[in-house]
Amino acid sequence: MGNCFSVSKKSTSEIRPYDCIKPSSPTVKLYGSPSSTLTAYVRFALLYKSVSPRFLPSETQPDTVLQIGSETVSGPPREALLRFIESKFPHPPLRLNDDSIDCEEDQTTPCIVRVTWLQHKSVMWHVERMVRWAEDLAKRGGRTAVDPLVGSPRMEVRKFGNSYSQLLELMLEHAQMEERIVFPLLEKADPGTCKVANKEHARDLPLMNGIKEDIKSVGVLDSGNPCYQEALSNLSTRFKSLQKHCKEHFELEERDLLPLIEAMELSREQEKRILVQCLGVMQGTHSHLFNFFLEGLLPQEAMQYLDLIMECSDKEGTMSMSHMGVG
Repeated sequence: MGNCFSVSKKSTSEIRPYDCIKPSSPTVKLYGSPSSTLTAYVRFALLYKSVSPRFLPSETQPDTVLQIGSETVSGPPREALLRFIESKFPHPPLRLNDDSIDCEEDQTTPCIVRVTWLQHKSVMWHVERMVRWAEDLAKRGGRTAVDPLVGSPRMEVRKFGNSYSQLLELMLEHAQMEERIVFPLLEKADPGTCKVANKEHARDLPLMNGIKEDIKSVGVLDSGNPCYQEALSNLSTRFKSLQKHCKEHFELEERDLLPLIEAMELSREQEKRILVQCLGVMQGTHSHLFNFFLEGLLPQEAMQYLDLIMECSDKEGTMSMSHMGVG
């Protein structure tokens, strides 16, 4: 995914797609309501530019105002604020092109297809990260020396387990989104279409839960125990199986299922209603694991996802970014 691994000094387990971004230190001020969706959106855009603005909260401020040096721009619309940011901080670019500002302007790919695809990207990156981490643990085996980056072996296994628990929660909620919203939409149009995908969800659940139990078992073993190395090797093997299953499953959905949604020619109102439903299902993880989710995306991909959230953030009964760990 172009994660610029070579420039990072972090451990393999902690490298993120945007860790290659060089920090800058301009004078930036941001005015707006702490509960404003647009303010949260701007703060995330600046985060990907490695810019830390001075935030001046104001509940009475009707607009979000961004000041960079002596220049000031206010919004809405968010496009004006984002273009201002891009003009002042061109790297890394947050847009693939100027025509993909939001879901309303994307006339080719339905919002639900984009949401599903971006979730696949994040989940897959996190799975691959866990595979690398598990391989590294197995390679180092029962060492007793403390790694200054990760701590003692037991501390690292605990951290490893916490990270997998977050990933597992995200994967399960993504599967629920598909089973409750995406698959019924496809089944209504063509019964039996999602039979294989549903079977694969059921097939992979024991493996995913089994890995969680394996991590618990490793966590209670002493690193000097002869069984410790074997347990780590088995854990690494199971993660590789999970990686293979996820890759095949996502490829199946993206090749055989998601194009069927594009062929449905849904209206914009239908698309947005489905988008609201999908994000509603994701509310659990997005409320407290949203930063974790975004870590698996490149800046351009993350901004695409934030744009999709903005599409339904002002609608009654849907989540705003201020309720999704953003800002």
